[in-house]
Amino acid sequence: MEFLNGICKKEVTEWDELTGTSLLNQEVVLEGAVHSIRNMGDVAFVILRRREGLFQTVVENEKANLSIHDLKEVMTLRVKGILHEEERAPHGREVRVQEIEILSSPAEPMPLAIDKWKLNTSLEAKLNLRPIALRNIQERSKFKIQEALVRAFRDFLYEQGFTEIHTPKIGARGAEGGANLFKFSYFHKPAVLAQSPQFYKQMMVGVFDRVFETGPVFRAEKHNTKRHLNEYTSLDFEMGYIDGFEDIMGMETGFLQYAMELLKKDYTKELQILKIQLPKVDQIPAVRFDKAKELVSEKYNRKIRNPYDLEPEEEALIGRYFKEEYDADFVFVTHYPSKKRPFYAMDDPQDDKFTLSFDLLFHGLEVTTGGQRIHDYNQLKAKIAARGMEEEGMEQYLDTFKHGMPPHGGLGIGLERLTMQLLGEENVREACLFPRDLNRLEP
Repeated sequence: MEFLNGICKKEVTEWDELTGTSLLNQEVVLEGAVHSIRNMGDVAFVILRRREGLFQTVVENEKANLSIHDLKEVMTLRVKGILHEEERAPHGREVRVQEIEILSSPAEPMPLAIDKWKLNTSLEAKLNLRPIALRNIQERSKFKIQEALVRAFRDFLYEQGFTEIHTPKIGARGAEGGANLFKFSYFHKPAVLAQSPQFYKQMMVGVFDRVFETGPVFRAEKHNTKRHLNEYTSLDFEMGYIDGFEDIMGMETGFLQYAMELLKKDYTKELQILKIQLPKVDQIPAVRFDKAKELVSEKYNRKIRNPYDLEPEEEALIGRYFKEEYDADFVFVTHYPSKKRPFYAMDDPQDDKFTLSFDLLFHGLEVTTGGQRIHDYNQLKAKIAARGMEEEGMEQYLDTFKHGMPPHGGLGIGLERLTMQLLGEENVREACLFPRDLNRLEP
């Protein structure tokens, strides 16, 4: 066994060599799981599933060391054979097998037909058998798309001078306040699971100027909708020395542009498998909260019921309006009412009923919340007092501002919602590996 730069190099043929021309008509070694078997009698087409995709092998009874009848679906194999050109096979190549080594064998038959192009079963069945369902090529491709989004978020922000941080998920109190906290005993002390890394990332702006984090957040909301999870992954960043909350919106636009280019460059296969048409991100329109309500009220004859927040139906109509009028897939809704934003949101100096904040809607669904924060210590204390809140549990957070902070702001992106909308799915659980909701704690 050869070691290359500290990595153990196995004597297995690389994917690029299998799909290229350099090893045609030569011996190759291939490992993978049996995805499907098409038995023709004396010959069988055995499709192996690898991390890169599916590859066709051909097993003939008299030419291999094992009988076709010894092979089972989801066995893992190491096969040796000759690589041939075959235009009808995936990638135009196939391996005509001479030797088969069984690496593992299943104890029971598969409960789902994962070899089918589309996994025709209920969402509930897919979630109950999640590790099995994800072996389906379409199902697992969804999470390669999600990988691209996280990868793009990291790579783009590194390029913009951000520092990646990792903050605690167990705390003494939540960043947002309210009752939607998972509370528990932490060595006989009251504690909560973090709703967001908000306090910590603001504090770290005073250290690194620009910070970001990708990690889980927890919301104890008794929702049972297609858009809510009780644990989800948040893509957060916070940046200092901003001129206004528009700087935050500009940074997110840059990330989305970077992400779409990365998807086009490195994830073409998954885009084709899932038939994804990438959204337009060259320019993202912005509209004030109150103006957005007026627009959809007038155009779609919808009565304004809640003047302080957007209802899901209104978000959908705003998305529809900007798609119809501007062919826009995304739209920033800005200047949310102060009443519905956290205490640390900076009020609009022109009208303190509104804040210098925004949501980003993607095809009519909120995927991001962000804005400018209060950076002045006295203003922050005054806002807390005006809301009738207690400072207990926030002493360290407030001390950070006591010793000076730059103008700053940031956002949080719901990774699963962003993925769901990009995939065109109707339920956010489709975009979560192992969803946690009101009723699900397993697998």
